[in-house]
Amino acid sequence: MEQQAPRIIAVTNQKGGVGKTTTAINLAGGLALAGRETLLIDLDPQGNATTGLGVDRAGVSRSIYDVLVRGSQLRDAVLETLVPGLRVVPSEMDLVGAEIELVTMSERESRLKHALAGLGAIDYVLLDCPPSLGLLTVNALTAASTVLIPLQCEYYAMEGLAHLLRTVSVVKQRLNPALEIEGIVFTMYDARTSLAAQVRQEVQEHLREKTLQTVIPRSVRLTEAPSHGRPIFLHDLRSPGSIAYLELTKEILTHGN
Repeated sequence: MEQQAPRIIAVTNQKGGVGKTTTAINLAGGLALAGRETLLIDLDPQGNATTGLGVDRAGVSRSIYDVLVRGSQLRDAVLETLVPGLRVVPSEMDLVGAEIELVTMSERESRLKHALAGLGAIDYVLLDCPPSLGLLTVNALTAASTVLIPLQCEYYAMEGLAHLLRTVSVVKQRLNPALEIEGIVFTMYDARTSLAAQVRQEVQEHLREKTLQTVIPRSVRLTEAPSHGRPIFLHDLRSPGSIAYLELTKEILTHGN
């Protein structure tokens, strides 16, 4: 029986500090806990998804940099995590220079896509993108099935979202015709502020079919979990943040069926 291709989700927002990596880690953890073999690829030179899953970057022998720039096999860079069924391809500081090095390479936008070909028995691949719209993010969008956009309800949210959606549209037109929007998930949501409700309403009015039902609350426990090297489910299963990411996992699984 032929192995079904994995569902590849790029988690991206060019603005930093919106809960992008938190979403990538906890959605990946949720999918693994739901029995789906999951791989998280850390494309951010900051490496927060790597350390947030308990990997010591100093001890990494191969990273996504080696795969994209040096042509290493993706499987040689895969590491196990504390969560059964969840693996990670780590980032390292050399990835900072990858944007420049990729410019002169052949098929520079498709190197990740080619690396993911023939991946094997994986159900979901999550790509944690850097907070920019450079070549690393373009590689993610070229390889992805869908794009998940974490969005913090703040003053400039719509402006940044419009820019990102234009980029997705260009990549879809030129590099990846199958690319679709998985959805926009509201993160770090503070129901006590009128601005949060106002921005959420505005996004829903403009992009109703693209907004997800799940809302991720602002949570101290969510910010604590990465320092312990694990998803929120292994840190505090009953916390509001944990419950929210379980709901997001269910919603994403429903989309995949």
